[in-house]
Amino acid sequence: MADPWNGEEEGLFHDSLRDKYLTFQVEREQYGIEIQYVTEIIGIQPITAVPQMPDYIRGIINLRGTVIPVMDVRVRFGLPPRAYSDRTCIIVVELKEVAVGLIVDRVAEVMSIPAEDIVPPPDIRNGESRFVAGVGKPSGAMLLLLDCHRLINEHLVIAGASN
Repeated sequence: MADPWNGEEEGLFHDSLRDKYLTFQVEREQYGIEIQYVTEIIGIQPITAVPQMPDYIRGIINLRGTVIPVMDVRVRFGLPPRAYSDRTCIIVVELKEVAVGLIVDRVAEVMSIPAEDIVPPPDIRNGESRFVAGVGKPSGAMLLLLDCHRLINEHLVIAGASN
């Protein structure tokens, strides 16, 4: 039996998240982010705009008393903004104890993608590709796997978010 006081259970928990990705859609493309960063998925909420933020930072939301900045992934990728719908979701991710909401068109599913089914991204010099950590090929499909740190770190510096 795992001893919770020596970190064995935490290690088992992280092992259970290995190779798992939350998949979502932006425009017509499917993307995935490592499930280990996802804390929850919520419907679109009222967003309070914050002056002088980049256009992809839509503002902040109040999530059970915690103020969380939200980023529109569509705009972050250089796509035109579009009205939010009942399918629009906010994926709340946590990096280095800072929560950030990612607004996406639609959340799909949690998918297991073994490391052997992931290839490096092509070397394409455009804004969106710098956020791609790899290309997953589950069942022959193509899924762009995002690097959460690259997608959000620039935002954390800009917004000055910290706990």
